[in-house]
Amino acid sequence: MATVELKGVSKRFGKVEVITDVDLSIHEGEFLVLVGPSGCGKSTLLRMISGLETISAGDLFIGGKQVNDVPARDRGISMVFQSYALYPHMTSAQNMSFALRLAGKTPDQQSKRIAPAAGVLGLGDYLDRYPRELSGGQRQRVAMGRAIVREPDVFLFDEPLSNLDAKLRVRMRAELKELHQKLKTTTVYVTHDQVEAMTLADRIVVLRDGIIEQIGAPLELYDKPVNRFVGSFLGSPAMNFFDLSVDPEAPDQATFADGDTLKLPRPLDGQPRVTVGIRPEALELVPEGTPNAVSAKVVVIEPTGAETELFMRKGETQIIASFRERLDVRPGDTVHLGADPAKYHLFDSTTEMAI
Repeated sequence: MATVELKGVSKRFGKVEVITDVDLSIHEGEFLVLVGPSGCGKSTLLRMISGLETISAGDLFIGGKQVNDVPARDRGISMVFQSYALYPHMTSAQNMSFALRLAGKTPDQQSKRIAPAAGVLGLGDYLDRYPRELSGGQRQRVAMGRAIVREPDVFLFDEPLSNLDAKLRVRMRAELKELHQKLKTTTVYVTHDQVEAMTLADRIVVLRDGIIEQIGAPLELYDKPVNRFVGSFLGSPAMNFFDLSVDPEAPDQATFADGDTLKLPRPLDGQPRVTVGIRPEALELVPEGTPNAVSAKVVVIEPTGAETELFMRKGETQIIASFRERLDVRPGDTVHLGADPAKYHLFDSTTEMAI
């Protein structure tokens, strides 16, 4: 295990800066997830840690040692990519031991590393099979086994589950979490899937346009996003946002264009407008005339089994609500929605920062 520390790290391709002055400390044994939309720089940041991409400015330390100019093979890292990248003419065992053979390890030394890795990954019965004889999940486990047998100080994962179907992705998430609990190796994991980030991470780093927006534990970011972007990115379905005007005579009241009002959790003196964020699961159906409720028209109903999601529209604003119970509503119905003001998230309408 090792710590990873980035100090003022930047990356430029020509005149385009894709990573800007990143300061980040990754603790020993931590599972840290880099998350953000496509093009935010998360894979580039991972490749700089791995040594596959040069650093334009700043310093990178692994285990307290500066490694800016250290070749990838000497950094004590193992990387698992989105593509399994297995040799089709080699068995699972041969794929897993390939790096060990290149390092001059004897067959006995190779076996001593492969056997426990195969046991951890549930590959004991598949070591003699070729990639074509394995399922997608088994191939990904072989790719992870190839990384494990090197006994690295740091694991790097670059969207390793994105090629798997939805059901297998859920199972592999649990297996990855269990694997980390057993090995306790420092892990940096890149994904654009915020559900993966929430379920796997000890801490999450949210990136946008090469800049860190927020770092914290999954529920900390979910419950207390520092800005509208973080609030919108974490959570599925995404947070609802309402851009409202604040009554200067009653600064604890926010008003929709159609006259519906929400009572804010606290007065916003001197603030003419506010963006109110409400999670879909915080909304509930209430009778018409209920105080602090708003009306909306049902557009689409999506029953998922355990939950029912309503997609609604209020003027030009889309609203999504999630309900555990079965609902007696139809597209075109007008419904009334309420929520506990304590569950509102308030953002400045201009800066989009939390207030």
